[in-house]
Amino acid sequence: MVYPDRNVEGVVEMLLDATQNYKQPLTEERLFARHGALFPIGRSGLYEIDVACYRKGEMQIVSGAMGKEKVHYQAVPVKQVKLEMDKFLDWFNKETKIDPVIKSAIAHFWFIVIHPFDDGNGRIARAISDLLLARSDNSSLRFYSLSNQMLLKRKVYYNTLQKVQHNNADITEWIVWFLNCLYRALRKSEKTIEKVLHKADFWDKHKNTELNSRQRLMLNKLFDGFEGTLKTSKWAKITKCSQDTALRDIKDLIEKGILRQEKSGGRSTNYELNE
Repeated sequence: MVYPDRNVEGVVEMLLDATQNYKQPLTEERLFARHGALFPIGRSGLYEIDVACYRKGEMQIVSGAMGKEKVHYQAVPVKQVKLEMDKFLDWFNKETKIDPVIKSAIAHFWFIVIHPFDDGNGRIARAISDLLLARSDNSSLRFYSLSNQMLLKRKVYYNTLQKVQHNNADITEWIVWFLNCLYRALRKSEKTIEKVLHKADFWDKHKNTELNSRQRLMLNKLFDGFEGTLKTSKWAKITKCSQDTALRDIKDLIEKGILRQEKSGGRSTNYELNE
């Protein structure tokens, strides 16, 4: 049995806490618990860090050779972290007229600017956004992942944060990017749900159709996103049968109206779902 990495479990626990307990206030204790779950052994990679407490040192993101360093980001001075986090949490937990989705974008940016922990700030900021989005939906059920969408655009994410930090308190560009990211996450989720419903509808329609285990296996693969084209040789390889058997399976599905031969033709014959 393969057990999940404890750090992965920490991320899962944090996200579940954000979405399942979205009605509970966000407190310092809750944030510290999240941070402790992310770094259960008190280390980030090779480095020992302060865990389940605010950072005790200054924070900069720099690049370049020694003597030619370029500062990309300067976090709030360490002596102001506690004060700024108190302000943040007070604002976060207060009822405001701000739309929860917009508040989610602002909270994410504000938390990143404070950068209260030695490490894990991005992951916690994304969980904070998820919490407010769950409040916006008034539901703990999640059918989309803003966090995953942000990670897919990680470079743009960091560049936008860095750029907007120096925009004299105008974070419009960040909010627009955040909302576009949320839109892409929702669209991706919509397409996934459509595929799931289409697959469920197919199997309901064919619940009494006689199919063997090889045919069921390959049909599920086709619905789940089969890579490349379906050929007799691929069928045989995946189902571990002879090419003659594979061809009989395919012809049977064609006769039942489930598969069809691709119109592209060519030297090799390819097959696809008859939708």
